[in-house]
Amino acid sequence: MTSMRDPLVGHVLDGRYQILERAARGGMATVYRALDTRLQRIVAVKVMHEGMGEDADFIRKFDREARAAARLSHPNVVSVFDQGHEQLDGSGTGRPYIVMEFVAGTTLRSVISRDAPLTPLRTLDLLDPVLSALAEAHAHHLVHRDVKPENVLISDRGQVKVADFGLAKAISAQTNTATAGVLIGTVSYVPPELVVHGSADTRADVYSFGIVLFEMLTGRKPHTGDSPYEVVFAHVNKDVPAPSSVTSSSWRISRDAIPPYLDVLVRTACARDPDRRPRDARVLQAMLRQSRDALVAGVMDDPDLTARMADPSSFTDSSVPPVPTLRTPSSPQSPHLLPPPEPADPVPHGLGEPVEAPSPSRRLRTTVSESEIVPVAPPAPATPARPRGRRRRAAAPLDEVSRPLQEQFDARTRARRRRGIVILLLVLLLALGVAWGSWWMASGRWTAVPPVTGMSRDDVQELVGQEDLAVAFREDWSETVPPGAVITTSPDPGARVLQGSQVQAVLSRGPERHGVPPVVGSTREDARLALTEATLAVGEVTEVWHEEVPAGVVTEAGVRAGREVRRGTAVDLTVSRGRQPVQLGDHTGRPASRAATALEEAGLRVEQQQEHSRTVPEGEVVEQSPATGTRYRGDTVTLTVSLGPRMVTVPNVRKMGVAAATRTLEDAGFEVRTAPVEDNHLGLGYVADADPGLATEAPEGSTITLYLV
Repeated sequence: MTSMRDPLVGHVLDGRYQILERAARGGMATVYRALDTRLQRIVAVKVMHEGMGEDADFIRKFDREARAAARLSHPNVVSVFDQGHEQLDGSGTGRPYIVMEFVAGTTLRSVISRDAPLTPLRTLDLLDPVLSALAEAHAHHLVHRDVKPENVLISDRGQVKVADFGLAKAISAQTNTATAGVLIGTVSYVPPELVVHGSADTRADVYSFGIVLFEMLTGRKPHTGDSPYEVVFAHVNKDVPAPSSVTSSSWRISRDAIPPYLDVLVRTACARDPDRRPRDARVLQAMLRQSRDALVAGVMDDPDLTARMADPSSFTDSSVPPVPTLRTPSSPQSPHLLPPPEPADPVPHGLGEPVEAPSPSRRLRTTVSESEIVPVAPPAPATPARPRGRRRRAAAPLDEVSRPLQEQFDARTRARRRRGIVILLLVLLLALGVAWGSWWMASGRWTAVPPVTGMSRDDVQELVGQEDLAVAFREDWSETVPPGAVITTSPDPGARVLQGSQVQAVLSRGPERHGVPPVVGSTREDARLALTEATLAVGEVTEVWHEEVPAGVVTEAGVRAGREVRRGTAVDLTVSRGRQPVQLGDHTGRPASRAATALEEAGLRVEQQQEHSRTVPEGEVVEQSPATGTRYRGDTVTLTVSLGPRMVTVPNVRKMGVAAATRTLEDAGFEVRTAPVEDNHLGLGYVADADPGLATEAPEGSTITLYLV
C-alpha cells in the first residue's frame, strides 16, 4: 500500500532495519519494505498496530510463536529472520515487529481477483506448494490458524510461499476471545471449532485451505453476509456446497469443469465436523495429488476415486495412490472419459504400420522378358546328290559360300541388339521420370517446418533457410519466453509446406509490464483515467473518513506507484469520504463530566467555563454552544458549568419594622416571608429573629423567614 504519510518511513528499528516504504496494511499489522543495514539486504518488516504491545503476556507469546516459525526451513515457507519490539513513539509502550524474507511478486488474492474461476488443473498446481508448506509446519506441531489467499505469496519467478506462520496464535491470545482475532478480516476462512470452542489443531488449517480451494475453483466464497457475524454463523451452521453447483460448466462437456471427485475433496476438507476432515496437510496433499493425476490422465469421473475422497482415512502421509485404471466402456464401473481427440491422418505404409500381404489369388504373374538374343549359325546347305552317270563341277569351298551369309546375319543381329538396348534405356528413362515426378509431386517439393521455438532470430533465419523456406517475423508479449526468442510459428513445427513458402515466427518481447501511475492525492475520476491510460484497471474502491483529505481524493493505492505490473492488473483504491460528521445532542442540565465524556467519545473537542446559577445545581451544564446540529470530528463544543448560586450575607434587620426589613432583604437578593413569634406575639410588627439567621450567609435568591413580635 502507498500512503500519503507514514511516521515509520525512514525510522530505523533497533538501529538495524531502516524502513523504506509501506508495502501492505492489514487488520493487525502493517508490512514495510526495509533495508537490513547490517547484511545489506532487502527484508520485509511486519509491525503490529498500536496497542498490541501493551500486554506483557502477549509479548511473550508473540516472541515464542515467532521463534517457532523461524525454525521452519522449507522452500515454500517465508523465512523469519528476526523479531523484537521497540519504543516507536512517546507513549512509553513498545510495538512488536517481526523481520521476514521479502518476496517480490504478488499474492494469491491478486490471482483470484484477476483470473478466478481458475481451471481445476491450474488450481491444484498452484495449491500443491501451499500444502507442502503446511505439511512441514504440521510436522513440527505448528498450526498456521490464518490460511487465506492474502498469506500466499507468488514471487516474480513463480515460486509459491506461505507467510505468517504462528502469528495468528499470538494475536488471538491478545484478544482474549477465540473469534475476536479472526473477525477483523478472515471470517471467510475461519473453521467452526475455532468459533465454538476457541481451539484449533492441524484440521483447522485443512478447513481454511478447503475454503481457498473452493474460492479458486468458483471465483466466490462459500459463505457471505452483510456482517462478519453472519459469515461466522454460516460457517458453524451450514455445510460448504459442492463447487460445481455454483458454476455453469459440466465435466461431461468440458475438461476445464470440476469433476465429481474434486467436489467431494472440497467438501471433505470443509466438513464442519473436524473428525471427518483429513487429519493434517500431508494427508490432504496425498488426496490433492491423486486428484491432479486423475485430471492429467483425462479421468473426469470415477466412482472409486470419488468414494475415496470422502474417506480421508484411506490415505497415508507418504502414499499418493496411482491414477485409477481406465476401464473399457463395457465395464459397469468404468470411469467416464471425455471423447478422445480425433485421430491423426493415417500413417503411410512403411512409416509405422504393417502392409497387408496380398492374397495368393491377387498376386501378379511374373513375365519373363528376353534380355539378350544369342545368334545361332545357320545350318550348312546340304550337298546335292550327284546324278548318276553325269559329271558335275566341283562345289565351292564352304567358307566362301557361308561367309557373306554369316556377315549379313551378324549385322542384323547387332542392329536388333542396339534397338533393344535403346528401347530398354528409353523404358528405364521413362520409368525413372515417372518415379521422380511421382516423388516430386508427393514429397520432393514439400518440406517440414523446423522446430525453432525458443531460438534467436539469427538462428531461425539460418535453420529455415536450410529448409528452402522464407521467414517473416513479428513481435508479441510473453510471460515465459525470454525476449528475442521465438514463441511460436505458423504453420506449427513439423507441418508440411511447399519449398519456398513463408513461415511466420513470433518473437518474444518479454513479459508485458506497465508502470503504475501515481494516483495518491488525485481525485477518484482522475485516478481511474490514469489507470485506464496505463492499460490497468480499477480494483476494489474503499471509502474511508479522513480528517485531512477532502472527499473524493485517493489516499492509498493497492500497488505502489512506478511498479511494473501486467496489462489489466486491478489496482485497489482507498478514497476519502471527507471529515466524518457527528450529530450533536443537547447536554444542558446533564452533569458536566458525563457530557464532556460523551462529546469526546464522538470525536469532538470540549472546552468548559463556569458561572453561578440560581436554578442549575453545581456541576451541571448551564449552557452548551453550539446547542445542537451536525458537526465534524475535531470541532470544539463549549460547555458552561454551574457553580451553584452565589452566597450572600443576610442583612441584620432585627428590631426593624416589617416593611423596612422586607425591602432591605429583597435589595440583597432574597425572597421574604413573615411569621409571628410563637407564645410572644404582641402584634407590633417588628423583627425579632430570622431563618436563616441574621448576619449569616445564604444562597442568593433563597427565602428568608422573618419572625415578628
